[in-house]
Parts: sequence; C-alpha cells; structure tokens
Amino acid sequence: MKKLLVILVLFLSIQTFSQELTGDQLLEKAIKYHDPNGKWESFKGTLLVTMETPKSPKRESEIHIDLPNQFFSVTAKSGKNSSTYVIDKDHIQIVFNGDTSPSEETLKKNRLSKDRAKMYKNYYTYLYGLPMKLKDQGTIIHPKVEKKTFKGKQYLVLKATYKKEVGKDTWYFYFNPKTYTMEVYQFFHDESKNDGEYILLTNEELINGIKMPKNRAWFTNKEETHLGTDILTSNK
Repeated sequence: MKKLLVILVLFLSIQTFSQELTGDQLLEKAIKYHDPNGKWESFKGTLLVTMETPKSPKRESEIHIDLPNQFFSVTAKSGKNSSTYVIDKDHIQIVFNGDTSPSEETLKKNRLSKDRAKMYKNYYTYLYGLPMKLKDQGTIIHPKVEKKTFKGKQYLVLKATYKKEVGKDTWYFYFNPKTYTMEVYQFFHDESKNDGEYILLTNEELINGIKMPKNRAWFTNKEETHLGTDILTSNK
C-alpha cells in the first residue's frame, strides 16, 4: 500500500509540473535537450539534405552555415541542373550550372533571384536551428502550455506567434513530455481556415553537438496530403 501511495504521489507531481510549465520554461527544456552545450549561436557546419517529393525527381542540397561570419550557401542539384546561392554578409552571388554570371533570361527562366537566396537562408537556418531560433527577437512565446494528443501520441505544445515585421503565421511546437524532444511542428496562415502544414520529425542527426531532426515529412493540415520529405545527413 505504501509503495502504491508513493507511486501515486510521484505521478500526480509529474502531472502537476507539466501542467504548470510556462511556455518559456518548456522552451528552455527543449533547447537543453537539442543544444545542451549552447552550440547554435556559434554554429559552423555543412548539412546534406535530400528532398523527396511525390512525382518529382530527388533534389540534393549541400548547405553551408557559418553564423559568426554571416555566411550561407546552398547548392541544389535536381535532374541535370545545379544552382548555387552564396550570401557572404551583404553580398549575394548566384551560380547556375557553373555560370557565375547567368543572364537575366536564365535567372527568370529558372526562378533564381536574390530574394530567393534570402528566403533559402531564412528557411534553412530557421528550421534546422529550431527550437533555439524561438529565442530570436520578434518571436512571441505564449505563456500557456497545452497538452494535446496528435497522431495517437501525447505532447506538450508550445504556441509561437511573431511581431508583424517578422512574420504573420501561427506556429505550434509539439514536444515529448518526458524527454522534451521536438517531434512535430505545425503552422497556419489563418488558423480558422485550417490552412498551412504540419511536419513530422523522426530520428536524429547529431551535427556539431546539436540534435537535429533527420527526417522531416510535410503534410497539409486540411487534406493531410503528403508534400514531401527532407532527409538530413552531416558531412562526415
């Protein structure tokens, strides 16, 4: 009977603790799991990402991120074409199939632009920098942590919105309640319309001391259509 009471008290204390976690506290625990030694701020590394999408050829990308030196580059190969974006501080270079000065016609035909270079930089540094990127200025972490069941699993859910100059979407981050591993994230442009997407994260790749999701499978919120999967490996 005594043992049963001890187990019950422990169970209730764990339940109470998880319910009382604030958004900021949950974020800190998640960061401690994914980046235990605080490596993200000085991250220098190479990510190899293979994107698999239905009815399309694979796209292989080699991404170099050097945060201290404000350097980013991505080279993507799909079919016979190869394109590279390089951002070195304020300087942007575009390379297409080895041509370091592609014509305006080539840029337009292949949808290459400096704005697209910035978009890729923001995209890759944000997604592979999560959950640490939720500490960035302009991010609003909502104080209430919810408990939700998603795809049959229970999660602690963190809500994040952004100041208007940063972004308009609403994001939800789903963390394992025992380990604080980030296992799902979801965003909406307009939550009342159930638009946007959810992303399932499976397995991990340890890169420069940071535990990053190895597989990211993208689905639409409304139709649950599989859009594609990103598979990450480090350049070992």
